[in-house]
Amino acid sequence: MTAPSVALLPVDLAHPVDRSWLVTFLTTNRFPFHVTSAPTHDGVERRVADGDFSGPAHALFRVEADGAAVGMVALDDLDDGAPLIDVRLAERARGQGLGVPVVRVLAGTVFAGYPDVGRLEAQTRDDNVAMRKVLVRCGWVQEAQHRRAWPVEGAAPRDSVAYGLLREDHRSGRVTPFYGRFDAGE
Repeated sequence: MTAPSVALLPVDLAHPVDRSWLVTFLTTNRFPFHVTSAPTHDGVERRVADGDFSGPAHALFRVEADGAAVGMVALDDLDDGAPLIDVRLAERARGQGLGVPVVRVLAGTVFAGYPDVGRLEAQTRDDNVAMRKVLVRCGWVQEAQHRRAWPVEGAAPRDSVAYGLLREDHRSGRVTPFYGRFDAGE
């Protein structure tokens, strides 16, 4: 089996076709590891109107695999040099081996297109094992675990796990170790 060809295409929400695609994508798929697992039409439109997906601090891409739209990637906090990623695949595209190629293309796209970005950040729930494995396979490092910090609809909060990828680690294929770790037992 050959790996799918993955591409990230910029989404312009001022264009009605792109806006309609985003609303349809988010409202016709469930995202069980996100705070809002079943976005509504009004909720997505409100986020678009509030600028959650556009402007200098945000970027939005449609994920295509072998030419077919299979997901989206949003970048938040682009203006602070360490954007937070939001990767969402359509339900039909999950479990197909797309996570690693999508995250690799995402890192390459961001580091090539945004010279002021020195690192990427990701946060996911502790029970999102698939995403956590994808991040580690792509060279990301777990940097924190925040206990009971992730709200869950109708359930107790889960832990939030934070990962980072440095520009130089992406370029070199190596992982920079932590410096100055503190261990109270020492």
